[in-house]
Amino acid sequence: MSRREKICLFAGTTEGRQLAQILHSAAYLTVCVATEYGEVLLDGIDGITVHTGRMDADEMARFFADSRFDRILDATHPYAEVVTENICTAAKIAGIPVMRILRETDRHIAEAVYVPSVEAARDYLIEKGENIFLTTGAKELSSYIGLDMSQVWARVLPLASSLESCQNAGILPAHIIAAQGPFTEEINLAQMKMIGARYMVTKSSGKNGGFEEKIRAAKAAGAIPVIIGQPPQVEGFTLDEALVELAKILPLNAVKVTILGIGPGDARILTAQAQEILQSCDAVIGAKSVADSLSATKPIFHEFLPEKVREVLHSHPSIRHAAVVMRGDVGFYSGAKKLIGALGGYDVTLVPGISSPLYFAAKLGISWDDAALISLHGRDSNLIHTVKTNRKVFALTGGDNTVDAICRRLCEYGYGELPVTVGERLSYPEEKITHGTAAELIGQRFDALSILYIENERAVRQLRHGIPDEEFIRGDVPMTKSEVRTISLSKLELSADTVVYDIGAGTGSVSVECALAAYEGQVYAIEKEADAASLIAANKVKFGCENLHIVEGIAPDALANLPAPTHAFIGGSSGNLRDIIAVLLRKNPNVRIVVNAFTLETQTEAAECARVFGFVEYETVSVNIARSRKVGRYHMMTAQNPVYVITMEGGTPLD
Repeated sequence: MSRREKICLFAGTTEGRQLAQILHSAAYLTVCVATEYGEVLLDGIDGITVHTGRMDADEMARFFADSRFDRILDATHPYAEVVTENICTAAKIAGIPVMRILRETDRHIAEAVYVPSVEAARDYLIEKGENIFLTTGAKELSSYIGLDMSQVWARVLPLASSLESCQNAGILPAHIIAAQGPFTEEINLAQMKMIGARYMVTKSSGKNGGFEEKIRAAKAAGAIPVIIGQPPQVEGFTLDEALVELAKILPLNAVKVTILGIGPGDARILTAQAQEILQSCDAVIGAKSVADSLSATKPIFHEFLPEKVREVLHSHPSIRHAAVVMRGDVGFYSGAKKLIGALGGYDVTLVPGISSPLYFAAKLGISWDDAALISLHGRDSNLIHTVKTNRKVFALTGGDNTVDAICRRLCEYGYGELPVTVGERLSYPEEKITHGTAAELIGQRFDALSILYIENERAVRQLRHGIPDEEFIRGDVPMTKSEVRTISLSKLELSADTVVYDIGAGTGSVSVECALAAYEGQVYAIEKEADAASLIAANKVKFGCENLHIVEGIAPDALANLPAPTHAFIGGSSGNLRDIIAVLLRKNPNVRIVVNAFTLETQTEAAECARVFGFVEYETVSVNIARSRKVGRYHMMTAQNPVYVITMEGGTPLD
């Protein structure tokens, strides 16, 4: 656009004020209101000109011509038909386009019955013979006299005058619902279901009058809305439709999205900043259990998946500031990370809340600065490694990882005696804290979304490489010796989150050391012998390697359904070295491979694979080790079988 447009907005509805708030910085905006009260409602909106007072068509035409507006927006009340007619007439004379703004409920409601008056509603219902729910208040109840009052329920304000009106109209005392609004869709639905309403009588009071909530509830209850008043005009745009069109010609500011952490859940411990945002935003978006816990007065959308949140924002352009609410803190195992990536083009702000571990630590009177914090809610976090290496652990539960399941895992790996404290429904009135050992808590019932505090006074922080051979549970199965194992692991260059295959795993000594090093990753021990697989399982438990998975079978066939590896150790190939390497490269061309060759034939085969697959990096190290042994009063060196440690990386998969 070469210049900002001059727009005249006739504002007689909530939508009119919303438009003024959205457009004030995108256009030269003049807002016309009929009364001084209408002018007061525009207070706080900067950069607008307000024209107060009613105008007929001629006065409007002169006003439009003098002001030289580019377009007119008519957001007056749907029943202010004369005003709308005058706006259209004057705009036509001035040659200025008009856009009519409708409320969502201004459109004709399918299956609704429109009647011009309360008396007409009575006449329509008088022979229906089914239950009727009156929501039009107490003042006009006498107009319903003539209906079978045994089938009529009336909702009125809890005032003596309202009860007197019900009595005078013949409403049965048991059929009086005396309550103060506002009424949500859920309350309306519950009341309609309670009385078995077939018809619901209402006036078209608009969004702020609870009309939409009543209409949606009637639809859910299978009740027919009887609406007093003529169907409003349907020509025009809803607010969202209008904004889609206006965005094509006006530089509207980016929609603001605040990703808001609400803490453990109870609205009483919301931060002051969070409360302010919930008051100022246009809508609240979040999972039902989270959003509904806030009792927000703004429209609520029950969505939490990033693509669904973006869909809500895209389909409701009238939402200029959305609060996306998430339990806990937005920086602690939160969905905020993925959501930010999905909200490109929006003005996104993160507002922290109080995370469950912080709240729980305060309740227990302990510090959390030296604690490990993990989430098992829909995640495969390495719980055992965390407990083994940390004196304090806070763990969030969820899904299959219940308190019972977690305590059973602790017992399985020899930690059944550890003290465990469970926090349930933290911050809520029904908050509960339970103490016991992991073994004692097995079988007890806890809330699905609990938090555990696990203490391990014998936590080991030591990093180990080259675990002595005698520490492993051994049988008659071959094992990669400590010194060769250390060199091989050095050549693998593992990271904490790597995915490792140990092919021909034997007793699992390499698998165990890989699992200890890659504690945030996964290790797959592929072994064809059942006896060896049993030894690997025993060593897995002994060393607390929860991220070690045993795959019985012969490579490369046993690799088919495994995730792509970042690293692979081949201690035994059963004569299938070339085929194994081919599969590894197909899964990940950048896989780093270390082979232990005990024979010249295997070393030769590895060299041929390096040529065939064109590895960028290829290295062979000959390892010759001798160990001392005691002979009488002396010690002699005994040579071990030499091993070739071969490293390959950067190969090319073959078709």
